[in-house]
Amino acid sequence: MRSHQTVVDSRLRRRRTAETVFRFFLLASVILVSLILSIIVVSILWKSLPALKLSMIFKTPGTGYYLGKRGGILNAIVGSIEISFGATLIALMIALPIVIYLNTYLKKKSFLSEIIRLFLDVLWGIPSIVYGVFGFLLMLMCHLRASLLAGMLTIALVELPILSRAMDETIRLVPNELKEASYSLGATRWQTARHVVLRQALPGLITSTLIALGRGLGDGASVLFTAGYTDRITTSLLQPVATLPLAIFFQLNSPFPEVQQRAFASAAILTLLILFISLLTRFLGRKLSRHRIK
Repeated sequence: MRSHQTVVDSRLRRRRTAETVFRFFLLASVILVSLILSIIVVSILWKSLPALKLSMIFKTPGTGYYLGKRGGILNAIVGSIEISFGATLIALMIALPIVIYLNTYLKKKSFLSEIIRLFLDVLWGIPSIVYGVFGFLLMLMCHLRASLLAGMLTIALVELPILSRAMDETIRLVPNELKEASYSLGATRWQTARHVVLRQALPGLITSTLIALGRGLGDGASVLFTAGYTDRITTSLLQPVATLPLAIFFQLNSPFPEVQQRAFASAAILTLLILFISLLTRFLGRKLSRHRIK
């Protein structure tokens, strides 16, 4: 009897020791990630303070801006918002039917659904610069110039697998009982998807959309060849458009210290925009999740 109790006590001690070790590593990981994020944000803000002024936000580049003279990056801010919102809308129009088809019209473990998800995962792993090269090749084939429309389509390709897989995982969390209850009342698959599945998964769908929007806002490699660059605010889909990532890239390569400081200021503005989107994602997710059936 004592030997049995000794074995039980030994197992309990090992489990407690293992739990303590894993808890330590989990806490260390959280601290490390928080520390890295804090260092990045603080260093960017510290470097950007000399140039971070209201004129940076509300003015376009003037004559001699890249030589250290007056001006701002309003063109890049507006261009980034235009291209990211347009691309997210295009990606959403394609991704939403895909995930509805996967989760409503196909079986969970069907061969076709697994193949579609595999293709989306592969597309997710492709570097954004490859999408930029692909978009550039299409532009050459169609005899198009770098423009806002070309940048939107390229960013939409980057966002499509991200948005599709995130929305797919969200919809898969909807309880099957809700779908079966809808079917038992005589609802069609489309009615069930529209009134039950999408409504139940709405917080996750909005979160997925905002995540994709943040990715499109900060992506610079895919628009390097397709969107072009301009010092003016773009007012047409067929005109070149400036973006914040490219503005950072061009200013950081300047030999003038004043322009390099403006590059850090542009990075700070981009970081704050993405931080705002992240906070908005958390806020909307918590607010809309109150209306979900648990």
